Amino acid sequence: MADYDVLVAGGGPVGASLALALHGAGLAVALFEPRAPRAAQADPRPIALSHGSRLILERLGVWEQLVPATPIRRIHVSQRGGFGRVELDAAAARLPALGYVVDYGRLAVTLETALETAGSCRVIRAAVNGSHADAEVAYAQFDAGRGPEQVATRLLAVADGGALASARVQVRDYRQAAVTARVTSGSPHRNIAYERFTPEGPLALLPMEQMLALVWTTTPDRAQQLCAAPEAEFLERLQRAFGGRLGTFSSASARAWFPLTQKTTDRIAEPRTVALGNAAQTLHPVAGQGFNLGLRDAWELAAAVRSGDRNEIGAAAQIAAYHERRRLDRGAGIWFTDALVRLFSNDVAPLRLARGLGLAALGAMPPVRDFVVRRMTFGTRG
Repeated sequence: MADYDVLVAGGGPVGASLALALHGAGLAVALFEPRAPRAAQADPRPIALSHGSRLILERLGVWEQLVPATPIRRIHVSQRGGFGRVELDAAAARLPALGYVVDYGRLAVTLETALETAGSCRVIRAAVNGSHADAEVAYAQFDAGRGPEQVATRLLAVADGGALASARVQVRDYRQAAVTARVTSGSPHRNIAYERFTPEGPLALLPMEQMLALVWTTTPDRAQQLCAAPEAEFLERLQRAFGGRLGTFSSASARAWFPLTQKTTDRIAEPRTVALGNAAQTLHPVAGQGFNLGLRDAWELAAAVRSGDRNEIGAAAQIAAYHERRRLDRGAGIWFTDALVRLFSNDVAPLRLARGLGLAALGAMPPVRDFVVRRMTFGTRG
């Protein structure tokens, strides 16, 4: 007999979104999260939400709490040391914005607060440290301070990226790291996001209120050096890497860096168990696809659960249907992100020429450009 209809392992934005999407369905839902309440509040990493993600967050009733999220009206894509550039425009794509930039911490706390207010999900302050399943239920083992315990659920939804460590995982080490900071520039950003490809990796500047959120991909050694450098030296290096399109960079906040790898698993759908978000795929931040893909995972899993009979929750047919529905969108997101990194993170002359031609062609072909924008915005079902 199941203690819960759905048990969510991981209370980050994807796990919380899934639990919130199940609110009002009359189901017994629990969520495991070992971190203390509001633990993510101080996390300053920028998250680029697609317009498609905004629509999901509106349906979850949390978008108004994220306002004013900074809209991205245009995206300017170029490569350093080579010709070719393209601009993606929200108005041309008939969208109010291509995306929106918020702090990860603010997004996480907003969803956490909404889940508490809804009151329909039990939150257990512990991590799932083991699981197994039979034909009827999945069992999750945990320790919340009272010794080992176990609960049974019709469906175990694993949204904790740390769970990848124990699954069949394919890892691609890009030998890159991302430096993050907030910077100010001499010219206003005008709600334009910049993606500039360099031989060491992409350099992104995202409009964020009156400043710019920087995500600078480079080598791990150089990332450490950039974080340790005096502010003036850091800004000078940034100026050389990005150029003068935004005038002179004048200030930078505290910097942080983290290594970049791609982690994917083929175990996204098993008996009574589904992996989603970072537990299914952890992606490079180029093009900002990771969280948006995970949010679509959560929304579609909740839709599958809500549309069926209660006794069908977690059944093999339901899990197989969800896996098939997510297969194309997930595969395309992983392939697109990895291809961008591999194609643009080098300085080989023939590839530099091919990249320039590709960017120029994309800029000259509005139907193709609009196709790319809609896939980045809504996934393969856009």
